[in-house]
Amino acid sequence: MKILHDPRGGVKASGRANSLKTLLVRVYAGAAVPPIGIRMKWAVVAIGILMSACASRGGPGSVVPRPFPGADAPPASASTSPAREKDRPAVAVDGYALVGTALSFRGTPYRNGGSDPNGFDCSGFTQYVFARYGVTLAREVREQYRQGVAVGIRDLAPGDLLFFATTDPGASHVAILVGGDEFVHAPSSTGVVRVEHLGASYWAPRFLGARRVTVPGTTSQ
Repeated sequence: MKILHDPRGGVKASGRANSLKTLLVRVYAGAAVPPIGIRMKWAVVAIGILMSACASRGGPGSVVPRPFPGADAPPASASTSPAREKDRPAVAVDGYALVGTALSFRGTPYRNGGSDPNGFDCSGFTQYVFARYGVTLAREVREQYRQGVAVGIRDLAPGDLLFFATTDPGASHVAILVGGDEFVHAPSSTGVVRVEHLGASYWAPRFLGARRVTVPGTTSQ
């Protein structure tokens, strides 16, 4: 926009601002030359309108104004991409809640190959209970023995998996620690899910080791 000198002592604007002047002159009908204060306001208002119109336009080729000197640059937008599952830190299973679930199945009959409340075998029982807390255990005892992390006998906590060497060398039976020396499992000898003691004469010498499983993933050690 051009600001032109008015020989009568004022200023006038060309183009769009001149139209604004015409409009204002009509408002002040009967005045051949509006007062100088009004004429100065025309120019200020016209400049403001044209500048605001330019700033609001976008599209190809438009220039984004740079920050004023000393102004802080706009913060970079944070990534909203969700973390990949494997990048999330492992979290221990809520052992007390898990034990409560396991104990709720006491009296469920033993069924070889069973992995649901109609009947469990030992690894089917642990697999079913842990699945309810978002943990995927392998189906076979030997494979479950390779999941999670090893836990020393003095560091056992509710919800840890206990493994025994019963029918074969190596891990052949699995149970869930309740607390103290009590564990819950699905043994074939008694025919139902029940609680027994780790210090019992049958189980103590057959105890092989314990594992602790974490969520969301499992790690081997």
